[in-house]
Amino acid sequence: MHFDIITVLPDLLASPLSHSIMQRAKDKGLLTVEVHDLREFGLGKHRNVDDYQFGGGAGMVMRCEPLADMIDKLSKERTYDEIIYLTPDGERYTQGRANQLSLGENLLLICGHYKGIDQRLRDEYVTLEISIGDYVLSGGELAAAVLVDSIGRLLPGVLNDETSALTDSFQDNLLAPPVYTRPAEWRGRAVPPILLSGHTAAIEEWREEQAEQRTRDRRPDLFGEED
Repeated sequence: MHFDIITVLPDLLASPLSHSIMQRAKDKGLLTVEVHDLREFGLGKHRNVDDYQFGGGAGMVMRCEPLADMIDKLSKERTYDEIIYLTPDGERYTQGRANQLSLGENLLLICGHYKGIDQRLRDEYVTLEISIGDYVLSGGELAAAVLVDSIGRLLPGVLNDETSALTDSFQDNLLAPPVYTRPAEWRGRAVPPILLSGHTAAIEEWREEQAEQRTRDRRPDLFGEED
């Protein structure tokens, strides 16, 4: 899978995508990520990409011309399954959406900054708008890193254990059950005996029960229940 990311702060994305699972995925050739500095298409001597908003108000708005020029250039190089704008007023990101996006080949991510991008750009180019939560970040870069990580780990061959991603929280709208490792007893707290029994079917049944109970206790909304 290939990601193109448009940003005014390319250095902010260097570290999150250069370690652990994401770096191994890139080393295996399963994932490629190209980060593009929007200021390459900036206007004038100072490579400006933003301006005051019409109608007044605090905060700058990212201009149409630089972003449109960069999107046009990248779109000539490949066809995108989605052109995604990371924004607080977008669709709330879910595991289901990550699963769906992982089936594609090319994604273009647009990182907003300041007060966001001109609405006409959203109308002209954007096919999907995503929010990673009900809060505001300084820009879309960290949200873009979240998308790359959450989608990239779903690609076949990225994780050493192919079933690992299928048992993550939010798959099947359930939180993951509690997990334990050695020692079997720590500070008077023992691992549930069922996990030491060796009975695979019984262990799986216990895990399913625990996942359902944890979800019901902590995220009743996933069951369509009131808090």
